[in-house]
Amino acid sequence: MAQSICRSCLRGLPRALSVPRSTVNRVRNFSGISNPHLPGVQTSSNDRRQPVQQIRRSMFIQTQDTPNPNSLKFLPGQDVLGGTSTLDCPSIDAAAHSTLAKMLFKIEGVKGVFLGPDFLTVTRTTEDLEWSLIKPHVFATVMDFFASGLPVVSDGALSNAASTADYGENAEIVQMILELLDTRIRPTVQEDGGDIEFVDFKDGVVQLRMQGSCSNCPSSTATLQHGIQNMLQFYVPEVLSVEEVTTEVDEISQQEYEKVEKKLEEMRQKNQDDAK
Repeated sequence: MAQSICRSCLRGLPRALSVPRSTVNRVRNFSGISNPHLPGVQTSSNDRRQPVQQIRRSMFIQTQDTPNPNSLKFLPGQDVLGGTSTLDCPSIDAAAHSTLAKMLFKIEGVKGVFLGPDFLTVTRTTEDLEWSLIKPHVFATVMDFFASGLPVVSDGALSNAASTADYGENAEIVQMILELLDTRIRPTVQEDGGDIEFVDFKDGVVQLRMQGSCSNCPSSTATLQHGIQNMLQFYVPEVLSVEEVTTEVDEISQQEYEKVEKKLEEMRQKNQDDAK
C-alpha cells in the first residue's frame, strides 16, 4: 500500500503544487437571533462574500481541514501571536501562559491547542466526536477572548529562536538547517495548521519535533522522510537523516489520548452487547 504524504511536503518540493481543501464558516452574532448550538451565534456558508457582523465587533472566522483528521485549523481574520511566533499546547499544563489556550481546553473534547501567527489549531480527543459539536464553542470562545482585549500569551512565554553557538564546527551547518526550516519548510507546514521545531543536530541526524496538526498525524512519517529529509539533504549534504522526537509532555498527552480511546471502545462494545 502506498504511504500517504502530507500536503505540506508536496508544496515544499520543487515544482510541486497542492491546493488545500478548506471550508469557510462565517460566525455572526445578531441581536434577537439565536443558534440551536450556541445562543446568539449563527454559522452560515451560503453567502461567502457577505461581511460578518457582531454586536461588539466584526470577526470573520474560517476553518480549514488539515491532513490530520483530528485537528482543525481556525483563522480568526487577525493576528493571534503575530510575526512568526508559535506556541504548542499539547496538554492543559502546557497552556499555563496562554489565557486563550486555557479557555479552549475548557471545551469538552479538546485534546490540544496550537497557536500560530494568524491562526490556531484545535485537536480533538477522538474522531468519534463530531466537529459540528466542537466548532460552535470554539467560535464563541475565540470571539469572547478577542473582544476582551487580553493578551494571547503572558510576557516571556514564547521561546527564543534556536542558537548555533553550542554546535562548534557544525554551527554553519545548523545555521543552514535553521534557515531552510524557517524559509522553506515551516511556512508550508503552518498552512496545514502545524509547525516543526528544531531540537538537535548530531552525527548527521536532524532531530525535529512535530507540533499542532502535525503531531500524531497519520502522514507525519511520510512528511519527515519524503518531504523534509529530501529537501534538507538536497541543500545540506551533511544531513544523513531526519527523525522525530517527542517530549515528556507529548508522551503524557498521548497516554491520556489512548486512555480515552480505550474507554470509548469499551462503551461501544457495551452498547453492541446491549443491542443483541
